[in-house]
Amino acid sequence: MQRKIELLAPGGDIDSIKSAILAGADAVYCGLSKFNARNRAANISLKDLQGILRLAHKHHCEVFLTLNIIILDSEIPALIKLLNRLVNTSIDGIIVQDLGLFYILSKYFKSLKIHASTQLTTHNEGQIQFLSKLNANRVNLSRELNIHEIKVLTAIGLRHQMLTEVFVHGSYCLSFSGICYMSAANGANSGNRGRCSQPCRDRYVLTSAGKEFPLNLKDNSAFSDLRELYNAGVASLKIEGRIKEFEYVYTVVNAWRKQIDRFNKTNTLNDDNSDFYRVFNRDFSNGFLKGEINADMFINNPMSNIMAHLAENSKGFSDDEIEEKQRALYDEKDQVRTYVQSQIAEFSIDKIPLDISIIGQCGAPLVITLKSPSTSFEVRSKVNLVGEGSEALNHKIMLSRLKAIDDTEYFIQRMEFAPNENLFLPFKELSALKNRILFILNGFKELVSPVTLPVLERSTNQTQVPRLSVLISSPNDIEVCTNADVDLYFQLPSDFKSQELELLQLFRKNSAIIPWFPSILIGDDYTAAIEFMDQLQPTRIVTNNTGIGFEAYKKGISWIAGPHLNIVNSYSLLCLKENFSCQGAFLSNEINQRQLRQIRKPEDFNLYYTIYQPVVLMTSRQCLFHQVTGCEKHAIDQTCIPQSEKMATITNMNGELFMVEKSRGNYHRIFNSNNMLNTDVVGDVPDHFFSFLIDLTDIKTTTNPTVDKPTLISLFKQHLSGNPQATLQLKSHIQPSQNKQYESGL
Repeated sequence: MQRKIELLAPGGDIDSIKSAILAGADAVYCGLSKFNARNRAANISLKDLQGILRLAHKHHCEVFLTLNIIILDSEIPALIKLLNRLVNTSIDGIIVQDLGLFYILSKYFKSLKIHASTQLTTHNEGQIQFLSKLNANRVNLSRELNIHEIKVLTAIGLRHQMLTEVFVHGSYCLSFSGICYMSAANGANSGNRGRCSQPCRDRYVLTSAGKEFPLNLKDNSAFSDLRELYNAGVASLKIEGRIKEFEYVYTVVNAWRKQIDRFNKTNTLNDDNSDFYRVFNRDFSNGFLKGEINADMFINNPMSNIMAHLAENSKGFSDDEIEEKQRALYDEKDQVRTYVQSQIAEFSIDKIPLDISIIGQCGAPLVITLKSPSTSFEVRSKVNLVGEGSEALNHKIMLSRLKAIDDTEYFIQRMEFAPNENLFLPFKELSALKNRILFILNGFKELVSPVTLPVLERSTNQTQVPRLSVLISSPNDIEVCTNADVDLYFQLPSDFKSQELELLQLFRKNSAIIPWFPSILIGDDYTAAIEFMDQLQPTRIVTNNTGIGFEAYKKGISWIAGPHLNIVNSYSLLCLKENFSCQGAFLSNEINQRQLRQIRKPEDFNLYYTIYQPVVLMTSRQCLFHQVTGCEKHAIDQTCIPQSEKMATITNMNGELFMVEKSRGNYHRIFNSNNMLNTDVVGDVPDHFFSFLIDLTDIKTTTNPTVDKPTLISLFKQHLSGNPQATLQLKSHIQPSQNKQYESGL
């Protein structure tokens, strides 16, 4: 008997959820109006959730709720209120990005299953172990991984009781998920808050390669790769599309359902993917999965490819014949839409009506009888009614006591209250009756009592002048900075494998520099990074990769969480300290003054913040020069990441310039044209930070300081000491600069 592989479908609204169920999805993922990473989807309301759960479970389909954004401290009370309701539903899993939410779920809501979101861009063994320690039982792997990398991580996941999930159809992101700030930095719409404005799909000024949509990838489709995914041990195949319409969901899920069923029954696959071209698509590629990252993955049009595909397959036909094909396609789409609408109209998410009858007399138990269309039962008080007390029972009081029923899959349709004399029952007994009723209606599961989180006290404030930290990437800058009495960090590359020995020599020669690990470390590069730590035995590191953080924790190395771990709340700090012995963390540059001040740090834990830097907007495993300047290579090969060095610019239709950069040993990146300079935060949030960082890595932008690096360091140190003249000089010498994210916040 073959292992079951789950088909996981998007549910952007109620009709899409119903369509996914109709098409045979094994599970759907959907979001509420808050806390989910698809704010542009219609989403569902909390009052609809119970009916959706009942409908889905009736058809053997699970439901996973997306709470997959980073969460501010001010939102924690509303989040806890929501979790207190969800914990008493039959929800099958919660999809999570925020480390603070991981902490809250694993400590206070242990019955809720945790799925790690693709926003965590999980791509190495250490990250799997990091998430396992936070009680995640499933992880959605990075979309950029190839089948070999997926197979390796799936085996590691299974050793840690964690299933893997892989996106197999729908939109690709050009950037590694969770570390794309392009929408946030230029439009105040953070992808980490579900508000991505998709600037990668925008039109740009025509590039020298002749492209107007240089960042636009084709859609992902692994339809022909089912066997490889199955053999890799993947547990779930995930379809993207929570902002797509219901007929899209039905068509795509239906095709995948048939493919999986055919594979299970006959061990063969269907190579006809024509159904996918009848609904929204940007043409298709499986380049990441195949490990064939090339120019063919791009398409110079972000709109639907339906008609372009039809035209491509109608070469040699007359205009009349092509027009007939177009009419046939529209007719077919209308037929599918009409069919799906007629079928899902029969799928009710209405709650089940309950008729309640309450009878009783003095000296006897109170009897509550509940009837629904499919069942009936009664409960009796364990103490008898009496003729005196503090509050006589009546219809209004009983309706108020039983109103919690409306939070279940049922609702009170009618209630008859028979006692007509002054009768009393202790409040405690009324609560017990209510709980017994809810126990039965909840499938004979005990209700979980509401959780109240303890108040987080503000720890002892910093009173000394905050230290200055400096990040560099060139060995030539080490001597410049070592005599400046600063904490000196050295940016490590993502390509560790080819530079490990060179880096070891550099750090052994310069014991004052502190390793700064990047966000992305895949496969052999991650292994080489671990070997580097074993050989070097550093006393302290900074890392933007939780896999490296986990290894530092295991090895007893002091570590600081980097700014791209997206830390925006107090519970994320507790998560890092209590679970992984983290010593400090950079707070995200996406939040503003008010949001920074709300954060409570744990005792013996340091907060860090970047006040000057070139602003990285996205990091991609794809080559960004194919569409910008053209590239002599059709595909990325084994020499591109370790050796290639290029720089170009693109300009959007608003005239905003972006730097496209590829440096030795790193993935392709896009930077803002102007560096970020935030001198205000030092005074806005006093006595909060242990250290402020300035990033002096060699990234060329339009910002061109008029003084050298030693002078910049001296001026920043004076600024931290409260010297207003130094502040004015910094603003004068660093031009042009911007501070958009701090001004807007999340």
